Amino acid sequence: MKRASKIYTALMMIFLFAPIAILLVFSFNEAKSLSVFSGFSLKWYRELFRDSETLKAVRNTLILAVAAALISTVMGTAAAVGINKLRNRFLRTALDSVTNIPMINPDIITGISLMLMFVFVGRFFGASTSLNFGTMLIAHITFCLPYVILQVLPKLQQMDKALPEAAMDLGCTPLRAFFRAELPEIMPGVITL
Repeated sequence: MKRASKIYTALMMIFLFAPIAILLVFSFNEAKSLSVFSGFSLKWYRELFRDSETLKAVRNTLILAVAAALISTVMGTAAAVGINKLRNRFLRTALDSVTNIPMINPDIITGISLMLMFVFVGRFFGASTSLNFGTMLIAHITFCLPYVILQVLPKLQQMDKALPEAAMDLGCTPLRAFFRAELPEIMPGVITL
């Protein structure tokens, strides 16, 4: 049984990663053909780095990724702190359920739903186009937020509840107690993102 599961796993890995490996190898092909390897060349990479539109797309992608990661980390950490401080069990369970919806919902469904919402809102307000960098950023933040909350919330629950109170007893304001006492405790959950 163990041998069969190892063979099955190996076959699945080959099936999943073979197309990527083939594309990687043929990206160094001198010819345009994806079936005959005529020789090693960096020609296509030179062409890629000469194309200003492609470089602009790469730049926008990197800006989008960094901005979405930073904003969702800050918002998700704040949301996790708020959820952790809730005392109403029903409200806390409801927020946990709503937070998990983007994670259990297929990404394509969430993406199409967000796109349709942005188009509807844009037309409602009379915008000529509603799909732009801002809407892409909002969509990516929407995708990232549940993962941030999922990483930070357990760290908050593991933390000693008396820690922020002790910091406030020593003269810290609640905000300063968060940054001086709580944030260093939950930082491993924040950094893993």
